[in-house]
Amino acid sequence: MNILITNDDGYQAKGIKVLSEIMCQFGSVTVIAPKKHQSGMSMAVSLGLKQIAYKEMSAMEAAMKTWDTGKKACHDGIRWSYLDATPASCVKFGLNTVFSGKFPDVVVSGINHGSNASTASCYSGTLGAAQEAALNGIPAIGVSLATIYPDADFSAVEKFFPDIFRIVMAGFPHRYGIYYNINFPDIPADRIKGIRAGCQGRGRWVREFKDWDPDVYRHFGITPETLGQSSIPQKEEGEVLYMMVGDYIDDPENTEKADHRLLEEGYISIVAHNLDTTDYQELGRMEDAGFNMDFKNRRDF
Repeated sequence: MNILITNDDGYQAKGIKVLSEIMCQFGSVTVIAPKKHQSGMSMAVSLGLKQIAYKEMSAMEAAMKTWDTGKKACHDGIRWSYLDATPASCVKFGLNTVFSGKFPDVVVSGINHGSNASTASCYSGTLGAAQEAALNGIPAIGVSLATIYPDADFSAVEKFFPDIFRIVMAGFPHRYGIYYNINFPDIPADRIKGIRAGCQGRGRWVREFKDWDPDVYRHFGITPETLGQSSIPQKEEGEVLYMMVGDYIDDPENTEKADHRLLEEGYISIVAHNLDTTDYQELGRMEDAGFNMDFKNRRDF
């Protein structure tokens, strides 16, 4: 099995190192990850007349620049590289270069540092990469852990994801546009209750823009430098700097199948998403309402 791995936290994140080591048991692993942090990019691509840097790294160089997880059994067999672009662009690049002759058998994106449940799935660069794979007819899976700590404990993912991956791939539907969103709660493996198939939860973010303060996330071990930025950003005269943080408001109409609620209950959530966002119920209503018409011989248009 040929496996393409990417993420939105950048190639130096601990999560992608752990994921690449997990996936070695299933076949040949190629990593093409963003050079810098790319969270919230959804399916955006790096368009325009601009240079996009790509670099292949040796196993030793990758090991020096990524987290040391203590598991190096298959590290030498991983093909590591970065692209200074969005997660979806990393997948595009892989399909057009490394895999131009034959697409990979699966694209796995993650392990994301932070939950991609509920409305976060709409913005997620992790899932944007999975969407790009699904757009090209490739089985795709996004994997996330519900903590933003850079030095997160991924042992639960290491324990449970291999069997989850086997089950998902064994029954992967041959329908266009499907990709899977798998979220792990941030609790020890022995406290995880099980796995639940769920649906995308509903909710919204409020009070999202606050004054720029690089110390907000410092207690998580996150600094602007961690994200490839500067603690003293440059600004033009008259500009005011903000940052997006916000508070999540849960929709009371969510059911127990909402993915974020499953996480809160201590379950691993799995949601099957689809690129096709057509509302077929509304399509039927529109057809019944007379939206299908020809203008010939009509005088009311």
